[in-house]
Amino acid sequence: MKIVLAGQYRNGTAEKLRKLLPENFGELVPVTDEAEFKKITDADILVLRIFKADRAFIEQNKNLKLILRWGVGYDTVDIQAAGEHGIYVTNTPGANSDAVSELTIMHMLAVCRKLLCYTENINAGNWKPNVYENQAFCLYGKTIGIIGCGNIGSRVARKVRVFGAETQYFDVVRLSEEREKELGIRFVSLEELLKTSDIVTLHCPLFEDNYHMIGKDEIAMMKDGAVLINCARGGLVDDDELLKAVESGKLKGAGMDVPETVPLPLDSPLLRNPNIVITPHIGGSSSDVADIIIPMLASDISLFLKGERPVNVVNAQYLK
Repeated sequence: MKIVLAGQYRNGTAEKLRKLLPENFGELVPVTDEAEFKKITDADILVLRIFKADRAFIEQNKNLKLILRWGVGYDTVDIQAAGEHGIYVTNTPGANSDAVSELTIMHMLAVCRKLLCYTENINAGNWKPNVYENQAFCLYGKTIGIIGCGNIGSRVARKVRVFGAETQYFDVVRLSEEREKELGIRFVSLEELLKTSDIVTLHCPLFEDNYHMIGKDEIAMMKDGAVLINCARGGLVDDDELLKAVESGKLKGAGMDVPETVPLPLDSPLLRNPNIVITPHIGGSSSDVADIIIPMLASDISLFLKGERPVNVVNAQYLK
């Protein structure tokens, strides 16, 4: 049995995963180069981070039976093609929820308190503490609109309430009344959320039917001076329209962990705007997240090797 560990991982990941797998499971082969990854034809099990397992890759690996995504998102895998070939696709739900929710709060604070603007001023020799005072605002007393209230969105709701913010959410699947009461959050339509939130933050997966779910029309609905945060998936937001809104002053700023184009070219105007905070998809990239994800991967692999169904299957609808 050949298990391919594909992508960039923290030092020691392969060794930790090996220790948790059954004896005589076969071989575990790390592949860190994308060009090398695309040439693979003999994988039985694939652990995937960042690299894409499209239909072509799936069809060239005739023995592939299990694809495990490091993290919650699985838009880098053609789950339909996998299902058609009898391949389970799994993810690790909840493992990086605290890390991503913390990064979301960091983006909110950085944008709302004009962190990059002040940093740029200081680096230019302008030590003026009140230059952006009329543009900065706190989370206290503001309304935070959360689009997608799963593991990550619900943690964001808990965290912003500590700052004294009010929370509302939209999700295609509404939470139970008990869960809403527990989180102190109310359900609203997407339109109402956009119109009434001081900060809108995205925490939903990317599918074909929600590509650019925040575009020109949706941004126009938002409050003047609102802030948009996307620590979910590039493609959920039309970045060109977002840039126009920030440059025009329609939006006060934006925080992005996942722009549409990765990596952004150095001359991208998104990188030159101090009201837009950008990080290179680091939401789940902290040293301690691996200690949560590795046992989840090992458990699903072990179940599969015993002939049992993995727990966190995401493509059940396509499996033969």
